[in-house]
Amino acid sequence: MVAQREPARGAPPRGESEHFVVVFPGYHRAWGNWIAHRLESHGHRTTLQRWDPDREQPLEEALGDLQLASGRVLLVLSDVFLQLGPRTEADWNAVLRGYVAAHAERFAAVNLTNRELLPATAVLEPVNLWGIGEEEAERRLLNRLGLRPRRVPVPQPGFASRYPNDPPDIWGEVPRRNSRFTGRDVILNELQQRLTDAEHGAAVCTLVGMAGIGKTQIAAEYAHRFAPDYDIVWWVSCDQRNTQRDTYGQLAVELGLDRSGEIGERVRAVREALRKNEPSGRWLLVFDGWEDPEEAATYLPHGGSGHVLITSRNKSWRATTDIKQISAFRRAESTGYLMRRAPHITAEQADQVAGEFQDLPLQLAQAASWLGEEGMEVPEYLRMVRGVGLTRLDSGAMPDDYPYSSLTSWSMLLNKLRKSEPRAVDLLSLCAVFAPGRIPLGLARGIPAAELPENLRWIATDRSGWARALDSLVNYSVITREARTPQGGDTDQSDSVQMHQVVHSVISELTQGRNSDVVREVVHRLLVEADPSAPNDSRQWGRYAELVPHLLASSAPASKERRVQEMLLNCLRYCYASGEYSLGAELAASIRADWEAFLNPEARPLLTLTTLQGNLLREGGRFREAQALDAARLERLRAMPHADGAYEEAAMEATSCLASDLRLLGQYDEALQLQEQVVEVARRLYGPEEWTSLLAQHNLAVGLRLLGRYEDAYDTDLDTLRKREQVLRARHPNTLASGNACARDLRLMGRYQEALARQELGMRLHLQVLGAQHPQTLLARHNLMLCQRRAGTPRQDIATAMAVLLEQQEQVHSRGHYTTLALMTDYGNFLREHGDLDLARELLTEAEDGFRRLLGPAHPVPTAMQSNAGLILQAEGERDGALNMFEQALAGLTSLLGPDHPSTLGCALNTSGGRHLGEALEDAFELSRDTLERCRRVLGEDHPLTLSCMVAHAIDLRAMRRREDARAVESEALERLTRSLGAQHHHTLSARQRTRPYWDYEPYLG
Repeated sequence: MVAQREPARGAPPRGESEHFVVVFPGYHRAWGNWIAHRLESHGHRTTLQRWDPDREQPLEEALGDLQLASGRVLLVLSDVFLQLGPRTEADWNAVLRGYVAAHAERFAAVNLTNRELLPATAVLEPVNLWGIGEEEAERRLLNRLGLRPRRVPVPQPGFASRYPNDPPDIWGEVPRRNSRFTGRDVILNELQQRLTDAEHGAAVCTLVGMAGIGKTQIAAEYAHRFAPDYDIVWWVSCDQRNTQRDTYGQLAVELGLDRSGEIGERVRAVREALRKNEPSGRWLLVFDGWEDPEEAATYLPHGGSGHVLITSRNKSWRATTDIKQISAFRRAESTGYLMRRAPHITAEQADQVAGEFQDLPLQLAQAASWLGEEGMEVPEYLRMVRGVGLTRLDSGAMPDDYPYSSLTSWSMLLNKLRKSEPRAVDLLSLCAVFAPGRIPLGLARGIPAAELPENLRWIATDRSGWARALDSLVNYSVITREARTPQGGDTDQSDSVQMHQVVHSVISELTQGRNSDVVREVVHRLLVEADPSAPNDSRQWGRYAELVPHLLASSAPASKERRVQEMLLNCLRYCYASGEYSLGAELAASIRADWEAFLNPEARPLLTLTTLQGNLLREGGRFREAQALDAARLERLRAMPHADGAYEEAAMEATSCLASDLRLLGQYDEALQLQEQVVEVARRLYGPEEWTSLLAQHNLAVGLRLLGRYEDAYDTDLDTLRKREQVLRARHPNTLASGNACARDLRLMGRYQEALARQELGMRLHLQVLGAQHPQTLLARHNLMLCQRRAGTPRQDIATAMAVLLEQQEQVHSRGHYTTLALMTDYGNFLREHGDLDLARELLTEAEDGFRRLLGPAHPVPTAMQSNAGLILQAEGERDGALNMFEQALAGLTSLLGPDHPSTLGCALNTSGGRHLGEALEDAFELSRDTLERCRRVLGEDHPLTLSCMVAHAIDLRAMRRREDARAVESEALERLTRSLGAQHHHTLSARQRTRPYWDYEPYLG
């Protein structure tokens, strides 16, 4: 076929359809797509051709191959295009002046750079599209090609990529695009194909490979290269769990979701919005360095039409995601990269360097920086890296699979910088004290020069020196600078850099001992300056999330500076307030290890640390560790001289913490005695209406409730509520907690409608004040569901709400957290009651096993859980097994709580029913009679448990052929049930049908 000749340049636009081959480097894939789409919308045909010919192929031949297709060839030019291969300027000048000039009618070009192109590119008459809007770019494109625009563009099927100069609507701190990114085109295109072809809601791919192999660079290039395909691109760094949660939760603000809620709420809201494709289904999430697949359910939107890209060293992701193994560069990629960065070296020399460093991208970047910046010849460079022995790095700074010559290369660079740019080494010394990853280095610019060591005062005074030092480190590929929006107009203090963990390890080794104590003090001061001093303010949690990773890396716990110690305590307070209990407990343990070496046991910072550490352990379910810590502190305090009020305050705080531990561990009597002491001391020290006294009184009610003294607990809670409304106002979180407590007391007292009315009001206030995902709000919602269930709310409403709440609980805490286990139990009881025995059994078994692990077997909660297991067996027809469970639970609770505790009485009700079904009628009769008498005495005549015992006892009387007695007891029970709960309440209806009542255990730890 003879190619159709093009008209001479400057000829009038033609109206007929033409064919264009759009040729682009992979780096400009978005431009190739946009150009092709615009040409097709005007009725023309296009072929997209990603172009990176082998270096060995002559340019004339490669360009000739492009002309094998009919039509004109449109080259997408930039400095990236002219480096493909790589090719020298001489290569391009020769082919442009020769072959291209001879076939000029077949070639056209667009220019995407503001840099000066080779003079010979003038033969292509490239039209400049750099930095202009879409409408003008389209006009210039059509005019250059001599095409007449259509008045009504041809509709294009499918999705059209956005104009490349227009960023996505939401762009979440993706690392700056690496202008030196090379190769990996096959991987990037395969990634795009995998994500596009994945089933709806399952487009998740994980890049797996060793450290320094280039996973993050590939992910960042993917985000930039394919950005026009997305409306939302959000990057999440996963170095630390709290940083990961905070960054992911920040997307809620960008999506226009509720920004006032707690971090767990924002995480859930983001996941749900993306799952529902709100506000767009074209979204991309990138999780960089995510090593824990078990947390996938918390973050990944299982649904929606967006894409998720993960980078990790953990191959376990293959169980839940598509895996793409990332290996070293192909040799052609390695040599091409080296020759572009160091144009003076030959292909053979580039091959030698690539072989020396095993084609590892991170090390090639450093080698290329050295060769390119210094202009060093390859033989000399290789001789140096092979010939220098480094004995200082035996500590394993580099991974085992890295070539040893890498260490020498980094050492050479550092020695060079010490001579040519010593201030860059000063910055490296600072970076080495931080943790790897993101380093808020710019904060050092905010420290007054007088407060810096003499050799570092230039940081505060020499802005140009600061810029030069950073640029040197970037040029040598030691760090990258983050693309972050400056805050407060101070670009220097907003400077953040990224240092790869391998580079950080080597630099730390090579700079150790160089003013290390002095440098650490500077970093500590920097961390103090970065502390917002507001750990309970959720708006500041992002700042704290950035601080925490650097605390241990910088040895901050070893500092004796008071301000550093207060900053550390604030970070622990943040961990507690934000729900980062495990992270906080680990940090607290590390701080304690240092502080105990130089602080007296009675020093205020150490006492505060103990309180915070105990709180974190307790909330994380590590009750025995908290108890050991608090008991040891109280014992030390009691051994001290009782000199002043400070002692009494410290002892009171320690006693309160220990009482909380003992309540959780099931030692209710001892805990109540200690809490009564706390209340007495607090009232004497502060008065009865001060917030500390009211907190002590609140905890006293918890102890009373655990002992089954519901009316005493209610009286105490009601008094606390009234005083908190006066002192703290109605919307204070502590006041809301008292409202929760009062509603719980009313429910346990059997006053279901009153409990429901109070809890509904409390729930509305919790949502307004704390947000839907705050731990206290979740507890309030749990209590509301129990109130609704007891009051007779329709079944389906409760079932749906419990399922949703269980999911939220897992996100905020974990599946094994004690509050989640409690909800799991109540949900299982509800399902069993309504016939879903399989799921009920699964939930109740998991909850019982979880409580047993947390609390041990000799605890009231796992003991009482056996009664719930018995109800499952009984519903399945396993009467003997059920009775065995009931008897074990009854014996255990009688021993642990006594025969008159409401939990023991409820279990006795179930046991009498099990005996009745097992035809041990006389034993059933004796137990139901004894239980009824105890319930009347402990809970009162009209309590629902008492009335249930009456109904059960009537059934046992009838079985013993005492029909008149049975009729009298039954009649009284029905009358009382109708009066207290209503004629249509399910308890009343069941009693009327002579269905034997049961009791399901609701676990409560306080």
